[in-house]
Amino acid sequence: MNQKLQFLERHSTPAKLLVEPAPDDAQLRQIFQVALHAPDHGRLNPYRFITIRGDARHALSEVFASAVKRRDPGVSEAYLKKQKDKPLRSPLIVVVVACLSDNPKVPEVEQMLSAGAAAHSILLASNAMGFGSIMLTGDNAYDRSVCEALGLAANEKIISFIYLGTEKVELPHPVKPDIDNKISNWTGK
Repeated sequence: MNQKLQFLERHSTPAKLLVEPAPDDAQLRQIFQVALHAPDHGRLNPYRFITIRGDARHALSEVFASAVKRRDPGVSEAYLKKQKDKPLRSPLIVVVVACLSDNPKVPEVEQMLSAGAAAHSILLASNAMGFGSIMLTGDNAYDRSVCEALGLAANEKIISFIYLGTEKVELPHPVKPDIDNKISNWTGK
């Protein structure tokens, strides 16, 4: 069987190159169904998803601006504008949230990895549907005031902001490392 796997074509598309259409509600539901199949020790489902589109992106822009000013009262206007523009770069943002529980059998790191796997599943599923995407974090992802504005509880953390849309231009696929340099066989000796 010499069939090329579709997932080998997945790549990150800069958010500023993502335009409408973004996944609609039905497509998003399918994408999230795929994400629910992420590895999940203890069946905790330690993640949830927040969608941001339309005017809500402008509201997130103001949240980002407030957070930046709080972190750095002397912030330059250019940097502030850059931060405010982030949510406006693509038509849809999915915030992947880790919902962490105190479970003696499932350490927090495993719950975070499960949420990260769910995020990766969103990237793969959206790519399979023909959409471009990129997973980003940055200071705003770790800022408690941003988390609070998005309605996160104290036990929740932002894993990533996933920007989604249609690629404005087709990009060359980045060169991946030689797979042979990433694989080794342990023999027990």
